Parts: sequence; C-alpha cells; structure tokens
Amino acid sequence: MKVHEYQARQLLADGGVPVPGGKMVQTVEDAEAAAAELIAAGAKLLVVKAQVHAGGRGKAGFVKLVKTADEARQAAEFMLTNRMVSVQTGPEGLDVRRLLIADGVDIAKEYYLAITVDRARNTNTLIASAEGGVEIEKVAKEKPEAIHKMPLHPTRGLEAFQARQVAFKLGFKGKQVGQAASVMMKLANVFLATDASLAEINPLIVTPPTSDHPDGQVLAIDAKFNFDDNALFRHKNIQAMFDPAEENPAELRANEHGLSYVALDGNIGCLVNGAGLAMSTMDIIKLHGGEPANFLDVGGSASEDAVTEAFRIILSDDRVQGVLVNIFGGIMECDKIARAIASAAKEVGFTVPLVVRLEGTNVAAAREILEEAKSELPTMQPATDLADAAKKVCAAVTVPA
Repeated sequence: MKVHEYQARQLLADGGVPVPGGKMVQTVEDAEAAAAELIAAGAKLLVVKAQVHAGGRGKAGFVKLVKTADEARQAAEFMLTNRMVSVQTGPEGLDVRRLLIADGVDIAKEYYLAITVDRARNTNTLIASAEGGVEIEKVAKEKPEAIHKMPLHPTRGLEAFQARQVAFKLGFKGKQVGQAASVMMKLANVFLATDASLAEINPLIVTPPTSDHPDGQVLAIDAKFNFDDNALFRHKNIQAMFDPAEENPAELRANEHGLSYVALDGNIGCLVNGAGLAMSTMDIIKLHGGEPANFLDVGGSASEDAVTEAFRIILSDDRVQGVLVNIFGGIMECDKIARAIASAAKEVGFTVPLVVRLEGTNVAAAREILEEAKSELPTMQPATDLADAAKKVCAAVTVPA
C-alpha cells in the first residue's frame, strides 16, 4: 500500500523528524485559504505540490513555488483541472484530486535517504546519498560510488554509531552531523513501527546558515512510504490513509473477490492458478513474441463466481486481444474453471481468441463441460501443454512491433 506525500510527511512528523508545515487541500478555494494562513503565520515562500502516487511531478509542472495566496490559487486551478503526465504515469496521465500547500524553505544542499528491505542480504538497509533531489535509480546507475548502504541490526535496528558514520560519509559538518544522524534514527524507528517496505526522504535538505542556526537545519521536505499489505491489520491509522482513487479500478475489483490481479501493458489476458505458474505463463508468452496484459492468479480456493469475475475483469480491458487460461488443477479443480468459462461466455461473451490449457484435478469433467459449451465459445482453442497454448494465443493476436 502507498500513501500520499502529505500523509508520509505526517508520519515523519509524528516520529519526530523535522518537516516544514503544510496542509492538504482538495479545492482551489481551500488552496488559497491555506496559503493565506501560512503567509499570515510568517511564511515568505510556499510550494504547491500535486498529491498523486507517481514521481516526476516537478518536471511535469505539478510542483510550483508561489509567494502569494493568489499565486497559490492559480497553481491549484492548473493542477486540479489538468491531468499530470510524467515518466511514471504513462501518456494517459493521472487526475489530481489533492494538493499539498507547504512552507517553502531555502536549500543549501540536497540529500537522499531511505530504508527498505534488502532481499539479497535478508535485512532492512539504510540507503543514503549526497546526490539528493534527483532520481536515485539514475544515480545508482551512473555514480554507484555515491550510494552508501548500512544494514540494520535485526533486533536493535539502526544504531547511533552507524547513523553518524553515514552522516560523515555524506559530508555533513558540525551540528549537521547530529541532526542528520537523528533523522536517520527516527526514520528507522518509523519504518519498523509501521511495517513499511519503503520509507524514503528525497530530498533531505540542509538550509543555509542563519544567526539562529549557524550550521543550517536538516529538514525532510518530501517523503514516500510503501507498506506491507499483510501487516496492515496492525495499523488501522495507516489503513485509513488508503486512497482508492489512486488505484487501478480493476485491481480493486479483483481484491474484493480474493483474486491477485496486476494490470500490465500487453494485449494477452492471463488467467492462471498459482503465482509461480502465472509468472511462468507470462514468461512463455513473451518467449513466443507476445505481451501479457495482466497477472491474474485465482489461487486454489476461489469460488466459481470469483473466477467468473476474473474473466469479466480481463475482458473489460480494451487492450486485450486474446485470453490464455492455464490451470494446473491441484486444490483448484479444473471443472470449476470450465464452468466459469461457460458462465463468462453467457454473461460477457468471448469475442477475442481464447486458448485453454487444463491439467490435473477433474480435468476430464472440465473438458466435457467445455465441449458441451462449444457453441457458446466459438473462439476457443484447446492446448495440449503450456508451450502449445502460448504459441496459439500469440499467433491469434496482433504481436506488438
């Protein structure tokens, strides 16, 4: 599960990480009022930021610096009436429904800070870089020496001496070292306390020196959190942050029926039982020149109604030009899948090629059901094995250039 930036900033603030003040708004009028309130409190510069689950907002024009409430209103009007298109949204872009109006700060230097799960080392790991404010993937590719990693102890988490080591490596000086180390420790605490899979601050910044802060202040001005869905039952406050408007509607429908569904960019719909088999199915489709339109695992305990809904979801995608059903019946019985195919044929109709490969529990009964429903399944082709199924479905659709 992901949350918006304004929610991530609140989690950081609750954990003691210094974050500039700000307010989430959903209308142009509220944006103007929030800006006026922050200016009255002493803010000289404000930032208006679109709240969407995608990066590249600044380059897309959806992060704007303003100095007056009227400028904030203009920025809000632009963002709330235009779709944001960035490298992470695709050409269709995203609707913007929420904005963050926040105090702007002077920046002397930007850094990157994150904690995530390092599966290769089987540990949570702090990742830090003095190359903040840009795409960390680009830094890792072009300047891998600029990325510093520090594994967290499995029970003690990030220790103070580790945080200070990283702070020195990043080039913090004077009182900045203690401030930066404190942010790292608190970020680690929030990461562990919330069962996060990613906690990111980009950028973490140092402000220019002032009379009150001769070494500047270390502040988090942008944040991103991802959470382990399997642990959300322990965190009602984080569950309440879920924004369904930012999710794929088909994925939400699938989740309601206990199905594991992820939309992809191809044109071959897949219905499979078992995550490993689903991955193998997508691989063999690509091997034969096709592109999967989705990952869809019905699992072993899905009802006939749920499997029928799975077909509805697949066929509701206009990009789907063919469907491959690949079932190896163990707990999931092949005849249940066959009945769902027949049911979907009556309720939705298969107007695109359908290739079916069934093996395992009750496969003979399943084949009888499909034979009886043959008149309602004019586009169906049986397959002898997975390779045969992939070849047939790829031959039946338009292969992307």
